[in-house]
Amino acid sequence: MNATKRRAIFEALQSLNPHPTTELEYTTPFELLIAVMFSAQATDVGVNKATRKLFPVANTPQAFLDLGEARLAEYIKTIGLYRTKAKNAIATCRLLLEQHGGAVPAERAALEALPGVGRKTANVVLNTAFGQPTIAVDTHIFRVANRTGLAPGKDVRAVETALEKFTPPEFRHDAHHWLILHGRYVCKARRPECWHCVIEPLCEYRPKTPPPEL
Repeated sequence: MNATKRRAIFEALQSLNPHPTTELEYTTPFELLIAVMFSAQATDVGVNKATRKLFPVANTPQAFLDLGEARLAEYIKTIGLYRTKAKNAIATCRLLLEQHGGAVPAERAALEALPGVGRKTANVVLNTAFGQPTIAVDTHIFRVANRTGLAPGKDVRAVETALEKFTPPEFRHDAHHWLILHGRYVCKARRPECWHCVIEPLCEYRPKTPPPEL
């Protein structure tokens, strides 16, 4: 895929959604960090249902420690791997208080040093909370990048590197959100909905899927 076509893809996605953002509900960098940690192998909808009850009760590192791991687990027990996530969240809160004055750091190395925080989570926080032009590659973005030909790669890190290389600078901050939403609602895993895809004329996926028969 050439640079002209890549630019046209991002222009089309931008025209459809000029100001994209995460579907996770949050009001502070700490809430975002916790929500993203909880979202691993879970849906944003499921995480939001849990955090709507949790965050009014505890939404700071100290409040999480005061709540305790067992009670935290009760709030998030509807989310997959909730026991491990509760343990990591408590450990992360302890480090945030001990090493960062209770604030969420805006540096990748510091974020990735937190329990339960990998590169993808760090990228989401850096992008959404701190405005950095990072691209967090999840299963949706990995699929869209490879299927369309936008930024092929054998693994998520390769796709991330390709997207950083090929995404025009003015689209880099929002690219993560556009591609995730496109993969979630249009370029779906089992059957991409090519018949109403805004980038269908630019996409190199073959064969294009027809609309379902009425």
